[in-house]
Amino acid sequence: MNRNKKIILTAFFLAMLIILSRFLSIKTPIVKISFGFVPTMLCAIWLGPKWTVLLNVLGDIIGATLFPTGPYFIGYTISTAIAGFIYGVFLYKKEIDSYSDKKFLIRLIFSTVLVAVIVNMGLNTLWTSITSGKAFMVLFATRIVKQLIMIPIHVIIIFFIEKSIRNSFYKYMVNNND
Repeated sequence: MNRNKKIILTAFFLAMLIILSRFLSIKTPIVKISFGFVPTMLCAIWLGPKWTVLLNVLGDIIGATLFPTGPYFIGYTISTAIAGFIYGVFLYKKEIDSYSDKKFLIRLIFSTVLVAVIVNMGLNTLWTSITSGKAFMVLFATRIVKQLIMIPIHVIIIFFIEKSIRNSFYKYMVNNND
């Protein structure tokens, strides 16, 4: 895929990310439930770690600037960059059929668990503890429950979205070098 297509696709994912994470999400002071993971993971699958980190960093900065939900804190930007990198490293498919559905599912589960543990339960709990003044362990307990619920949801949604889109849109993007 040429650079122009990657830029256009990233811009599309960026718009999706901002809409899904800023407008179509459920937010509490402690926990946020969002479908912002969808454009992030699709970007990771199709464009790799570099573009996914860029997507997540831009999405966080633009979203926090245009639609703030509180003061900007750089820790969350670092977290989203790390999540994008993890997803990009494990999920990137250089070619459409670079690995089987079974291998993709294993990579998807592994990357989702890594992001849940390192970023969501670890770093984001730390940042929330710092910004809210609440005890880390109290926040951590609620985040464990959320992640145990969200990991299978993320895996199932992304697996089926990627599988259904793979045979149409992605083939078009890769095979048309206009």
